[in-house]
Amino acid sequence: MEKRYLKLNDINAYKIAFNLSNSVWDIVIEWDWFAKKHVGGQFVEAVDSISANLAEGFGRYHKKDKIKFYRYSQGSIKECFDWNEKSKMRKLLTDEQYQHILEELQKLPQEINHFIQFTNQKLTI
Repeated sequence: MEKRYLKLNDINAYKIAFNLSNSVWDIVIEWDWFAKKHVGGQFVEAVDSISANLAEGFGRYHKKDKIKFYRYSQGSIKECFDWNEKSKMRKLLTDEQYQHILEELQKLPQEINHFIQFTNQKLTI
């Protein structure tokens, strides 16, 4: 039986976060300069950091180091909830865009928690 190694693209949390970051980018890129500069840039950085921290943690060797970066992703999720709400209140998002982002963000905490549990169970160091 051939041994199969886990790849970053096998991780559901990473796939959701990566796709969400590209969706937010596609939305923000259409905003006017002021909205892009003051809200959009922060929103894009926060949403990009979710998948980026998952990727960085995945590349670390020690279990505690990996989980530290996965937890950073959870903080970025909270930040994205804030930017999503602000974008809605400032009429930068359509109702459909807001709802899509919200639904994707709501999936991520549980997915990341599952991944942290998996990491804790499978790794010894």
